[in-house]
Amino acid sequence: MNRPNSGFGLIELMVALTLGSLVVLGLAQVFLSSRATYLSQRSSAMLQEDARYVLSKMAREIRMVGMFGCLPIDRIIDAPEVFKTPVSGHGKSFRMITADMGRQAGRPDWTVVSDCTTFAKAYPGARLSLALGEMAFPLRELFYRFESGQLKTGPNKTVLLDNVAAFDVSFGVAGAQSVMRYEDRPANVSSIRSVRIGLTLRDPGGRVKDQAYQLVVALRNRRV
Repeated sequence: MNRPNSGFGLIELMVALTLGSLVVLGLAQVFLSSRATYLSQRSSAMLQEDARYVLSKMAREIRMVGMFGCLPIDRIIDAPEVFKTPVSGHGKSFRMITADMGRQAGRPDWTVVSDCTTFAKAYPGARLSLALGEMAFPLRELFYRFESGQLKTGPNKTVLLDNVAAFDVSFGVAGAQSVMRYEDRPANVSSIRSVRIGLTLRDPGGRVKDQAYQLVVALRNRRV
């Protein structure tokens, strides 16, 4: 008596191939979805890191705007005219004169030397020699501009940040007690009490939507 042939028939083979293809396609879809999620999260994290770096840098600088030492501006000998307008700008750019606390950017633009009681004088550049009881306050004039999708800094327009979709600056103008409104170009600089910055970053790969951030920083030195 002959035994029947063992193995798979054509139908069983086709069913197995179909099921195997479905499993492979499912695994591939899961892999691609996981990869897309990872890339989008990574892009979002990079945008957040860029925004955090730039905005924290600006916040430190804005807080020290108008910090010319211990005495008022009108008592500083040889104070340059720009000291009277330590912060200014419009929607796409602004400038400020701020205390160079870290001394990490090289030579300061000015140094105010004062004994914090009766004497204060402004010198161009750095001032290394001090008399007994004197203190030096290095100052720097900083510029920020938004051009062609980039945030630039300094008179030479050095690129600080790429992939910028929008950048906006406005100034909080004080009333009798507190900030009443924000203006692009305040007529009275002495009324400025805060700076509001809007920053929108764009993922060049288009994996995530544009990320918008806003920062409001109060000026600590009210004498400006």
